[in-house]
Amino acid sequence: MGVNPPLNRKLRMGLVGGGQGAFIGRVHVTAAILDNRAVLTAGALSSDPARAKASAPDYDIPPERAYGSFQEMAAAEAKLPPSERIDFVTIATPNHTHFDIAKTFAEAGFNVMCDKPMTFDLKQAEELAKIVERTGVVFAVTHNYTGYPLVRQAREMVLNGDLGEIQAIRAFYIQGWLRTRLEAENQKQASWRTDPARSGAAGCFGDIGTHAYNLGRYITGLIPEQVSCQLKIFEPGRQLDDYGTAIIRYENGALGTVTASQISHGRENDLWIEIDGTKAAIEWHQEEPNKMLVRVNGQPHKLYTRAGGPYLGQLAAMSTRLPSGHPEAFLEAFANIYTAAYNDMAVRASGGKVDASRSIYPNVADGVDGMNFITQCVTSSKEGGAWMPLKHPMCRR
Repeated sequence: MGVNPPLNRKLRMGLVGGGQGAFIGRVHVTAAILDNRAVLTAGALSSDPARAKASAPDYDIPPERAYGSFQEMAAAEAKLPPSERIDFVTIATPNHTHFDIAKTFAEAGFNVMCDKPMTFDLKQAEELAKIVERTGVVFAVTHNYTGYPLVRQAREMVLNGDLGEIQAIRAFYIQGWLRTRLEAENQKQASWRTDPARSGAAGCFGDIGTHAYNLGRYITGLIPEQVSCQLKIFEPGRQLDDYGTAIIRYENGALGTVTASQISHGRENDLWIEIDGTKAAIEWHQEEPNKMLVRVNGQPHKLYTRAGGPYLGQLAAMSTRLPSGHPEAFLEAFANIYTAAYNDMAVRASGGKVDASRSIYPNVADGVDGMNFITQCVTSSKEGGAWMPLKHPMCRR
């Protein structure tokens, strides 16, 4: 996993969200401690104080560090000696709560690991980026698919020029779980994801379309210029989009598409991407993450495998834990985001200054980029697919 900055202890983690009945909170904790560089120390596990405290034993959080609210947690932890207080907080809550939680902890000097999309709207994202810059905290957005070794291999190949000039990006994220109105049955995950008051301006495109868009940005580094989008609600009575397609014009003249669906029968978490360059093309599927196709006209297709040999670059190698033939997947990719952020947290904890402007992990600027994508896609769709500007001043990579 590379050379870690010196820090003679584990980082102390706080968790907001992840209480009984939640899914992603447990994923975060499992990933966070996978490499034995962090320990879960405190938590505010639910917006209901009683439920928050009742959930603490599920994570072995001691009663005195099980808080009834994130505000109580931030205030109490800040009063503890530096040798005891948490180093960072993970935010695993619905979208509309992200900003207040992240702002509270960042302004108190705590590093932040935040689920995506980063905030409820673009204005909040821009303000949060300014707070992060002012406070100097480490801030990561868990676009976890960027943690897969072969995604990082693809990024390195693009940066090395192995694909030539990038001309086309096709990214897809196809699911089927919202084919019916689960939200009408009070299914927890469906209820908040389809509620504009909690999810934000977009449904499917905010939830998974942002992953597909981010994957193309992460691998290629291309700066987006304009977007034209069509969002659709196919399930009658639903309030937010459950299908959508966007066309992106990039600064270098490349074209990209993002297609996201949550109403396609039989599809689970079918995220995949194809990238065409002047020298070669690649194809990678999240549901088979340990394989990547590399194609060149007139040559046999090449199948790259995770940990498959010396043809892999340093970035893929440092993101790999297991020998070839032993699959690594979702949790390990999540853990790669954490361990990359830990390197910066260790620097900060040792008194160093962190420049995360070009970090391996998605940072606050990527969070702004994602919220800008959502905002402009929704606006474009409302205007019949009109072309909208997509280049944001905080865009990077």
